[in-house]
Amino acid sequence: MSVYDFHANTLRGQEESLSKYKGKVLLIVNTASKCGFTPQYKGLQEVYEKFKDRGFEILGFPSNQFAAQEPGSSEEIQEFCQLNYGVSFPMYEKINVNGDSAHPLYKYLTKEAPGALGSKSIKWNFTKFLVDREGRVLKRFAPTTTPENIEDEIKTLLD
Repeated sequence: MSVYDFHANTLRGQEESLSKYKGKVLLIVNTASKCGFTPQYKGLQEVYEKFKDRGFEILGFPSNQFAAQEPGSSEEIQEFCQLNYGVSFPMYEKINVNGDSAHPLYKYLTKEAPGALGSKSIKWNFTKFLVDREGRVLKRFAPTTTPENIEDEIKTLLD
């Protein structure tokens, strides 16, 4: 099993197979528009611009599970991301990342790359998962880890 076995709905409501990213290095991030970490959208976009032509994608998954910091509709999320941060990487519909109703992709990600002390739950917005070109989840990064601080690890996978 790999991340390529999952499907997700785009912000426009179209179901998409993540198999479309086969052969690419991925950074999968749960996002929110009203969070203290929201400015990381800027860093994510910069890292995306730097590496997208080398087989790199960022996949953003908005979630409202943390202090209701993503209350908007898909249209509002898309508009916010584009107007405020120029986000051009793929964004998906709002999902749950924890609990019984967590999206199957996030159940898989947290099983493959548990957090501190083996915790399966996502602690907050902007938790990041690095995935290699074969769809294997390699590493989980805390919300406090900025996109810029992941660049070297991304570069290593792209070389």
